[in-house]
Amino acid sequence: GPRADMVGASSIGLEAARALRQRGVEVTIVAPEQEPFEGLFGAEVGGWFRQLHERHGVGFELGVAATGFERGEVRLADGRSVPADFVLLGIGVRPRIGLAEAAGLDLVGGGVRVDRYLETSEPRIFAAGDIAAYPDPLTGEPVRIEHWVIAERQGQAAAANMLIDERPFQAVPFFWTEQFGVALRYVGHAHRWDRVEIEGDVAQGVFIARYYDRDLHRASAGVGQDLAILEDERRFEAMIADASAGEGERQGTAGKCGQMVAEVCSAS
Repeated sequence: GPRADMVGASSIGLEAARALRQRGVEVTIVAPEQEPFEGLFGAEVGGWFRQLHERHGVGFELGVAATGFERGEVRLADGRSVPADFVLLGIGVRPRIGLAEAAGLDLVGGGVRVDRYLETSEPRIFAAGDIAAYPDPLTGEPVRIEHWVIAERQGQAAAANMLIDERPFQAVPFFWTEQFGVALRYVGHAHRWDRVEIEGDVAQGVFIARYYDRDLHRASAGVGQDLAILEDERRFEAMIADASAGEGERQGTAGKCGQMVAEVCSAS
């Protein structure tokens, strides 16, 4: 059909809207936020995303929730409806934690609690990816990062720790999203922030926004500022290195296994 409603205004929703518009489909995005990405980037950057999409013909119904579906339309909470030949939902995911719960593992924040080596509360049982709530290297608070690059890197670290390595997971999170040929890159992790500082011109689509929580720089988002984003990533890496200095490596089961291997090799 020629008309689509996209319920949800985050990366999945906006990327799907862009793909549909490039195929000539009329698209309306429905979301309860006042601006796309408002909870992640703030209203100013979110407004830039909205204006970018509006210039390419995407319509928005913001500040209102979808309440139901009828043939040919989506019902809104304010009593109105939006015509739609088909509907896509991009409203988030929840990790499946039933197996971990049945196994008696500690849970936190909708995921499985792991230590900095991605080991769960049960020795020698590890978790990685969207389900793993690992300690933030800077604050120690449990965080879950829902991005495939993090899952890939955590899988590598967990595999090493299952063997004889002692490899804390300290990678700086990042993701990107491309909208109508314009890429926004995000580095760090700010699940909350109380201040945002913007350099550049948001209206022109050349800017970097830095997010702070209690004066601690937690994340940066940029368009047309790749070098600045890389510099901020290096800055986060240095902050993590400073925070972990002096902590020492754990002498866990993997470390003991490594010692045993060394002793056997020496004895032979």
